[in-house]
Formats: sequence, C-alpha cells, structure tokens
Amino acid sequence: MNTILKQKLAKLPAAPGVYFHKNSEGEIIYVGKAAVLKNRVRQYFQNSKKDTKTAALVAEIADTDWIVVDTEMDALFLEAEMVKRYMPKWNILLRDDKAVSYIRINMNEEVPYISFTRTPLDDKAKYIGPFYGKSAVEKAVRMMRRIFPYYTRPYSGHKTLDTDLGLTPGIEIDKTTPQEYKRNLRKLIRYLEGDRKKLLKDLEKTMHDEAAKGNYELAAEARDQLFGLKELKRKIVFSDKEFLDISGDKALKQLQNLLDLPNPPRRIEGYDISHQSGADTVGSMVVFVNGAAARDKYRKFKIRTSTNDDLKSMKEIITRRLKHKEWDYPDLIILDGGVTQVNAVLPLVEPYGIPVIGRDKSGDHSKSAEIKIVIPGKDTLVLPSSSHIARLIARVDEESHRFAITYHTLLKRKSMLK
Repeated sequence: MNTILKQKLAKLPAAPGVYFHKNSEGEIIYVGKAAVLKNRVRQYFQNSKKDTKTAALVAEIADTDWIVVDTEMDALFLEAEMVKRYMPKWNILLRDDKAVSYIRINMNEEVPYISFTRTPLDDKAKYIGPFYGKSAVEKAVRMMRRIFPYYTRPYSGHKTLDTDLGLTPGIEIDKTTPQEYKRNLRKLIRYLEGDRKKLLKDLEKTMHDEAAKGNYELAAEARDQLFGLKELKRKIVFSDKEFLDISGDKALKQLQNLLDLPNPPRRIEGYDISHQSGADTVGSMVVFVNGAAARDKYRKFKIRTSTNDDLKSMKEIITRRLKHKEWDYPDLIILDGGVTQVNAVLPLVEPYGIPVIGRDKSGDHSKSAEIKIVIPGKDTLVLPSSSHIARLIARVDEESHRFAITYHTLLKRKSMLK
C-alpha cells in the first residue's frame, strides 16, 4: 500500500456511500457501495484470507475515492449508475448478479401489486430503479410494507396469511377499497421516487386537518404512516435523489469548468432520433439528475412534422420539450450529433439560458474510441474515452440512443401488425 492510499484510508468517513478503486494509471477498476465507507473500504486491505480474484483486485489498487450519500438506498442507486458509466473491469469479473433490478408497479390495474424485474417493458407500468443488489432492495421495500401494505402478486380476492399479518391492504376482507389502496400506494411510490421530505410534510398536514374535521380514522392513518416513515429513516430509507451530494462526482465538476457554468449541471438531458428510412420516426429525451439516470423523468416523442430529416426532427422535439414548463428545465443539453445539430438547436434554447453540446460520433465507434465534443463557438474537443467527462457524456448519449431505439422498435412492431 502506498503512502497516498494510507492517508486516504485514514480519512474515510463512517457514512454510507460509493467508493471507486483505481489502478496506478488512475483508471477506475472497481465501484462498490457501503453502509459504512470507513469499515467496508478498509476491509480490502486487512490481512484476512481472500479469494483469488479479490486478492488480484487488491494487488492492483493504487488509489481510492468515494462519494458520501445519505442512506444505504442512495448508495444502491448511485452504485448502479456509476458501474454503468465506468464499466470497471473488476465489477464484471467479481459480480455474480450482473443485471440490475427494478421495482415494478402498474397503477393502471384495478388492484396493483409490487414486483421486481430485470427487464423494464414499455407496458405503461411504473419502473423504479435501477438497483444492484436485489436482496437489499427487496429488504427495504418489505420494511415499508408495514407502513403501506401492498400485494405482491395479482389480486385473487382470497384471504391469505399476509392478510392476517396486516401486510395486504385487506380489500379481500372489506377492510379498504381499491381506490383507498391506490391512494396509499401513491404515497409509497412518492417515497420510493425520492419525494420523502414533502411527503412527510403532507402527512403531518393531513393528520392535523383530518383531526380538526373530526375524521379521526383518517387522522390516525396519516399519523401511523408519518411515525412509521420517521422510524424507517433510522433503518434504511430511500433518500431524495435530487439532493445527493454531487461534490464528489468529478465529471460534473469538470463539465462545470469546461463549459464555464455557474454550478455543476444538476439536471442533464440527452436527445436522440431513431427511424428506419424515414418510417416510424421517434425522438427520445433522457434525464440525468446529479449524474445518475432518472428513468421516471424520461420522455419519448413521435415525430409529427418530418420523416427522414434528423435535423428537423431534433428541432421539433426540443421545441415541444421547451413548452413543458412543468418539467424542470435542464442545466445542460447533450445532443446525439455534431456541429450542424448543435447550431440548429442553439437558437431554440438560448432564450432559456440552457447550454447545449453535441457528441460527434463520426469515425471510430469502438468502446475505446476518443469522445468528440461539439461546444458552440469552439473547436471540436477530443477527449480520451477514459476521462470522467467522456464517460458521463457517453453514458447519457448511449442511454438516449437505447431509449429511442426501444420506442422505434415498438412502433415498428405495431405497424407490422396492422
């Protein structure tokens, strides 16, 4: 262990977070999560018996960094995103559960249920995630079942052991109605999606308002949910993803400096166009908040005004997006395209003070290829694929491309069935 690494290990905080092991060349070779960073990271360097792969990883570690978060669940969110961004070789070599998990809830069903899946579908259901470590996510959601009872399989109308234990809302024994169940399930979704602070305030207000009206059962329900969530915070909770400490994300800080922004870009939006010879043309908008993908904020567009003109299609989706004032405006837009696309979109976003850059993918398309960045008024910037900025921009661009392709494929299949 070198001197710099020893000094860093001495500064590790006793807090949850995500850590980044690096080799002597500064390349991130492993990303992990920890309930207590101080304990978890130091374990790698203790003289305990290790399996062959772990020992080989430790022998390669020359430096380590970390990002502190509020809770263990925040660490789950962030770990999944950072593994996707950096694709560290040792995560692939060591991890057994390579796929991520999502929480799935379909509020369009008369009696929704909560399940877990590795493959989100375009089926109108809500998918919350992604997460690495399925068991930890399931544990957290199970803990919330005492506060917001829910079903874990399609509703049958039959009483079960879970009914007797108070883990279901009790529609099957006329304890509640599907409408009341959905009302409480929406509270659970708000909590899972990070709306924790406002939800607690709303529950406290409901408790007082209903008590003042003499609706003591509703007041008691809000009180129990409020106290239950406060107690849950001492165990394991979903903190607000919007307010993660991003000071440790070097890519966001470097983007701020590169683009001369007043702050690191908290909300980044990525756009791409997909079609096949002008048929079923679609556009995608993906959103990254504090450097992490926020799937619940993704949007897709079916192009109305053009078919085989990517430039017009891109201008259309940006124009339509800007009309949605209810969506937070981004701190940065990343386009899949070069100088022409950036120059076309620039006049649309300038009145809103939104900076825009493009990823020019002309030339080498391999994973190790340099990343070309188009910045208005400047020469095209070429970044090594290993740099923090390049990794983040490539992650946003690839996600927007994936999302556009998925929607285009769906429309193409529907067209073939007509």
